[in-house]
Amino acid sequence: MSLRQQAVALATLSRKEYDRVIRIWGQTILPPAINMGLYFLIFGNLIGSRIGTMGGFDYKQYIAPGLIMMAVITNSYGNVVSSFFSAKINRHLEEMLVAPMADSAIVLGHMAGGIIRGSLVGLTVTAVAFLFTPLPMVHPFITVSVFLLCAALFSLGGLINGILAKNFDDVSIIPSFVLTPLTYLGGVFYSITLLPDFAQQLSRLNPILYIVNAFRYGMLGVSDIDIGVAYAVMLGAIAVLFGTCLVLIRLGVRIRE
Repeated sequence: MSLRQQAVALATLSRKEYDRVIRIWGQTILPPAINMGLYFLIFGNLIGSRIGTMGGFDYKQYIAPGLIMMAVITNSYGNVVSSFFSAKINRHLEEMLVAPMADSAIVLGHMAGGIIRGSLVGLTVTAVAFLFTPLPMVHPFITVSVFLLCAALFSLGGLINGILAKNFDDVSIIPSFVLTPLTYLGGVFYSITLLPDFAQQLSRLNPILYIVNAFRYGMLGVSDIDIGVAYAVMLGAIAVLFGTCLVLIRLGVRIRE
């Protein structure tokens, strides 16, 4: 296929993923907004009033960027893993594989779907956050770029999970036993400066810590992590995961079996 035809194929796949998200918005967009509203109500209002301030900000303000990133992470990941695995199970993935569609277009199309859902949910949760606390957005470029990089990164992670999954249990194992613990330990609800030295060093092995702190820096201007290092971690992880997706699809791992 020519470059123009590949672009049309990519746009078509992206549109399909967008339509899927919008068609079942009551499952894809509304529940995360309600869940995050409960987080703000319980952790922000009830518990936050006892904690006071953190990092020089009201506790509700401090946790807001982390809660937004939590929503982006879980929804961008979940969208791609469920979409790709469903395509495998229902056998319509084969139509893309036999078509003269580049492997990169397949990866980018599914990644676009994850970014779309992650962005829609993230924006909805941000609107919910404004109901509870003001968010100044000190560095708009950093805020937006980290937002999109986070959605892209976890969309690729979800695609790898969808490729390797053999059954529905495999789809839920990573989000339940890896993604959720890393998110809660990624500085969403606290500053790692409160931890002892060994725990701080251990926390730096968690990639989500860099994402949460970079986004918090964009919104509030404070971070426990060097922003340059955070960008290097995100961009490096995206490059590795994108390459991994291409190799897995090219080799037909768990796809052509």
